[in-house]
Amino acid sequence: MHPPAVEVNDLSAGFGNQTIFDGLSLKVQPGEKVAITGPSGCGKSTLLQCILGFLEPLGGSISIFGNLLSNESVWKLRQNLAYVSQEPDLGDGSVRDFLEQPFTYKANRSMKSNLSKAPEFLERLGFDDCMDRSVGTLSGGEKQRIALIAALLLDRPILLLDEPSSALDESSRDRVMELLASKHNLTILSVSHDREWTQMADRTFSMQPATGATI
Repeated sequence: MHPPAVEVNDLSAGFGNQTIFDGLSLKVQPGEKVAITGPSGCGKSTLLQCILGFLEPLGGSISIFGNLLSNESVWKLRQNLAYVSQEPDLGDGSVRDFLEQPFTYKANRSMKSNLSKAPEFLERLGFDDCMDRSVGTLSGGEKQRIALIAALLLDRPILLLDEPSSALDESSRDRVMELLASKHNLTILSVSHDREWTQMADRTFSMQPATGATI
């Protein structure tokens, strides 16, 4: 039996003297699509930061495919994860520059051929030929979709999304949901307040501030 793609056990997180959530446990199986819901301030985005290893929890543990996340393992385990923030920073330059940049890093150079999938992804998400367009001219929703394409090109087994439809119109959101639903082997953990988005998920995981949540 395969270990969970992501397993969170009795996790607590906070900043300074403030505990944001406590005693949180969650298992996400490989290929499962889980939407994280809950009121603002309950720690949904903080949970993603903990899974990415950007924020050290106050207590509990996180495992990726059965491997414990720690200061020693974080760099290796992060290679299983792709992340798209709510307001992606695409830097300067063109869309082409942004999509090509990750493959200039040593860890990703062997996957540079994945760039050949970019035109298909762009078409499926409603873009015309925009590879030479300046990222500075993109709307918030366009930036979200371009950042998602960059994440998919990395072909990581786990995708973490923070409010992925917050700047999308209905048509764009539907295109994104259709594309992600077609990725049957891709594990997705997404934070969302969008009812239509959460209905796409295999299940939802509801969080409350400073209280445990187990599923």
